[in-house]
Amino acid sequence: MSGEKAREEKTPEGRPPPCRALVLTGYGGYDKVKLQVTKQGDAKLGPGDVLLRVKACGLNFAELMGRQGLYEPLPAPPVIMGMEGSGVIEAVGEEVKDRKVGDRVIAMKRSGMWQDVVAVPSDLTFPMPENMSFEEGAAIPVNYISAYLMLFEMANLKPGKSVLVHMAAGGVGIAATQLCQTVPDVTVFGTASASKHETITQGGVTHPIDYRTRDYVEEVRKVTPKGVDIVLDPLGGSDTQKGFDLLKPMGSLIVFGAANGVTGPKRNLMALMKLWYNQLSISALKLMQTNKAIGGFHLGYLEDDELINRTMSELLELYRQGKIKPRIDSCHHFEEVADAMRRMHERQNIGKVILLTEPKKKD
Repeated sequence: MSGEKAREEKTPEGRPPPCRALVLTGYGGYDKVKLQVTKQGDAKLGPGDVLLRVKACGLNFAELMGRQGLYEPLPAPPVIMGMEGSGVIEAVGEEVKDRKVGDRVIAMKRSGMWQDVVAVPSDLTFPMPENMSFEEGAAIPVNYISAYLMLFEMANLKPGKSVLVHMAAGGVGIAATQLCQTVPDVTVFGTASASKHETITQGGVTHPIDYRTRDYVEEVRKVTPKGVDIVLDPLGGSDTQKGFDLLKPMGSLIVFGAANGVTGPKRNLMALMKLWYNQLSISALKLMQTNKAIGGFHLGYLEDDELINRTMSELLELYRQGKIKPRIDSCHHFEEVADAMRRMHERQNIGKVILLTEPKKKD
């Protein structure tokens, strides 16, 4: 590689320092994700790539599904997981002109972000605002791009509309709620357990609903008998039919791949079959007769880098304006990845769960 290089770090013995990575070794429980050490030189830097010293990574439902063998875009084990992160550029490929060593950037990749050092295409890196932390940088891409594209590109959110956001205390839910606040007079219904209502209300949810003790369909219709304009549905199964029925004429239901298929720490075939059996099946004629729209969204299958770049630019500008700000639920060192996954699996988080590459200090 003839591009700009950072001064290589060396151990006292003169060797490059080892690179730690979280590797999915097989499908199953939390123990299938193992912290392993590789050579730093293993990161192959192409002419259009940058070499990133990763500081923080995001945890998503995609990784929980991937661990169970339910996420098709993830290569078969052994594989390093992780779709998003942030860090500092240590080297650039010879064709890279708009990034330099020392730049703080957000980065995206189909998989492989959960490691100390990673090669990433430069056009999937985004300079971080000066006041943005690495944790915030790692929390933006998957959740905020998903929420933005669903609300504005697919559902065409406009002033005065109403939106039902399921799992409103999760990463996508909080992102969607914040983005709704950038449009005047948008009413947000948000489902979450009662202990999270104060937080999501402060974040912009107009009407919080405890899905564990209340029928959210009834609660929505108490406020707006005609229903809502947009439903964001990560649940699937019978909830998709409920969401469709809740739509006003000209409304949009967006089904997306957040929690669909995550039924427990390990794959539960009976639960998956029940979810699949209850999936909504509807004809084009029915859509026409009801004047409603259904869309499907899955960032893992979206290969339009130009759209992703444009969306990230919009999001980073909204961050600079103070209109969006990721809520960090918790940070976990690589050694604590099982705790991080368990926290998200059990729906304990309010906001984004972050993984830190910095080794955990020994007591």
